[in-house]
Amino acid sequence: MNALALMTIGFAFFAFGFFFYSRYIADKILKLDPNFTPPSKEFEDGVDFVPTNKFVLWGHHFTSVAGAAPIVGPAIAVIWGWAPAFIWVLLGTVFIAGVHDMSAIWASVRNKGYSIGTISGQILSKRARSLMMVVIFLLLLMVNAVFAVVIAGMMIKTPSSVLPVWGALVVAFFIGQAIYKFKLNLPLVSLVGVIALYALIYLGPQYPIALPDTVMGLDANAAWIILLFIYAAVASLLPVWMLLQPRDYINGLQLFVGLFALYFSFIVVSPDIVAPAFNSNVPAGTPSLFPLLFVTIACGAISGFHGLVSTGTTAKQIKCEPDARFVGYFGAVGEGLLALAAILAVSAGFASMAEWESVYTKFGAGGIGAFIDGGGKILSMGIGISPEISATMLTVMAALFAGTTMDTGVRLQRYIFQEWGDVYNLDLLKKGWVATLFAVGSCLLLAFGAGGADGKGGMIIWPLFGTTNQLMAGLTLLIITVMVMRQKGKIRYTLVPLLFLLFVTTYGLLLQLVDFYNKQNWLLIVLDCVILIATIMVCLESFSVLKKAFNKDEFK
Repeated sequence: MNALALMTIGFAFFAFGFFFYSRYIADKILKLDPNFTPPSKEFEDGVDFVPTNKFVLWGHHFTSVAGAAPIVGPAIAVIWGWAPAFIWVLLGTVFIAGVHDMSAIWASVRNKGYSIGTISGQILSKRARSLMMVVIFLLLLMVNAVFAVVIAGMMIKTPSSVLPVWGALVVAFFIGQAIYKFKLNLPLVSLVGVIALYALIYLGPQYPIALPDTVMGLDANAAWIILLFIYAAVASLLPVWMLLQPRDYINGLQLFVGLFALYFSFIVVSPDIVAPAFNSNVPAGTPSLFPLLFVTIACGAISGFHGLVSTGTTAKQIKCEPDARFVGYFGAVGEGLLALAAILAVSAGFASMAEWESVYTKFGAGGIGAFIDGGGKILSMGIGISPEISATMLTVMAALFAGTTMDTGVRLQRYIFQEWGDVYNLDLLKKGWVATLFAVGSCLLLAFGAGGADGKGGMIIWPLFGTTNQLMAGLTLLIITVMVMRQKGKIRYTLVPLLFLLFVTTYGLLLQLVDFYNKQNWLLIVLDCVILIATIMVCLESFSVLKKAFNKDEFK
């Protein structure tokens, strides 16, 4: 099989999803209304509620939800063969992720820009809201603590990426000023910003930056983690237009330029896929494909974290309701394109089957390293740049997206603490800086309290991320389904995906529970049970509401 064939099929399927399927969902099911006054205009404050050009907002949304996950998940999942990963990315993006992201934005826009946790209290019950908040808090805790470890590791492994990663913040700040303060031409500002980012990527290998082995008694990894959380805390308090939004926007453009270069390289090189379609010789200890495939590949197919971003920051910036289709659905398509590129890079970026097997020696092998190695070779041959610049380019791509996810995650966690302040009348917690201290403090407590001096504590609870993330997607679809019913819409387009997600992820949680018990890992056993019980109770609340609605014949 040639990589070009898979690329063509993938592009055609994504085009069908955006141009036809998403339009049907937007017009016939959600009934997006251009005359509806969105929260960005109703509550405009110049900090969190900011009416935003849909192209700029797409960049913010896309890069916030992407992170490194659309690369890592597919690059690990090909251990079962490229075909299952390829099929799940296509079907998951078009029929689940796009609908989930667009619908979550719509749900929040129709509920004053509230997060999905608060919306659950209004649509279901106060008990459901409390349970959802627990799941959301744990999910954000995992994302923030672990992505800090991932970014720190990439900067230590590839010092040439440090200058571009941190220099992008300066570029983003000036872009924010250019767009909002000086009202400069958006295409021109975008072009200058992308050129500046790639100039930094070019300079990165010439001026590599590495921290000393010890910084104030901390190793380099721990020092980077603390610096990242300091940045995330500041970014979460600044007006969204000043840094977060332009950073995400320019990163989104940078990614699409990088993706274009990578896909162009596939066309030029036309490599054959050396990985098996279905791997019958998986390494010992590899879990079964079902249900782990649907948990391992989250971003790039469907991810609950998307719902948190959609209802946490994106919905507060939607300029008009129909923009939710472009921002939400096309954001999911962007992730699908990134996941497809990752599959092709780790399946066709090696010289032989033997070389591929030498990388995939156990479950969890591959990941970003395989993507950078395989994709870097294709990129180098395709556009004629040096292997070092190719590796730097892909490393920066991954690090920038992990960074945008982390700073958005800290901002979302700040919102969670502020919403708890509203719910429980804790005036101090309603203050942004106090909520930010709690958000960052909880992440650092996990990172260093559970992980010791190296700050890798988040990795301890990371095994629960996949199932928790997908359960969050299912719960978000539950809320959306109830809302669709209330406006007398057809619910099968959200009901079928949510039933599938709840089944595979609950099954996955139960399998993990057995595994944790066999390993006597009591912390993960307790957290697994908390997440499982909370999920079951929210589901019962949701289905109770659905049953009452049908009994009353309210929506027929």
